[in-house]
Amino acid sequence: MAISSGIFSTFLSAETVPLLKYPSPTSTLPLRFLAAPPANPRMVRGTVVTCATASTGNRAPRGIMKPKRVSPEMADFIGAPEVSRTQALKLIWAHIKEQNLQDPSNKKNILCDEKLKKIFAGRDQVGFLEIAGLISPHFLK
Repeated sequence: MAISSGIFSTFLSAETVPLLKYPSPTSTLPLRFLAAPPANPRMVRGTVVTCATASTGNRAPRGIMKPKRVSPEMADFIGAPEVSRTQALKLIWAHIKEQNLQDPSNKKNILCDEKLKKIFAGRDQVGFLEIAGLISPHFLK
């Protein structure tokens, strides 16, 4: 009886945990049983299964992704009569980065060159959060 209670207490002790953390190379257990449990259950990421319908892949762009006619000033800057808002912002930021127009002392401010002044109502300096609002009048309805 003493032997069986000793074996049973060995299975319940914390000494078996290191065996699971450091498996032997000849172990045949699946990897999910050999991995250590996460320290915090909230940190575990689960996979989300979504049900995709057939219509989402063929849907025409809408909202800010939909190309719209633009003003002549914006068309000169972009080089196209129609563009989506997201694409316009990408092209404006590409121009800003290419020409190094961010204020060196405060990167949140954009120093406008002649091309940008046409789009931004003649302003010499624009905050980066103002850009989306300043291009709105250039998108015609």
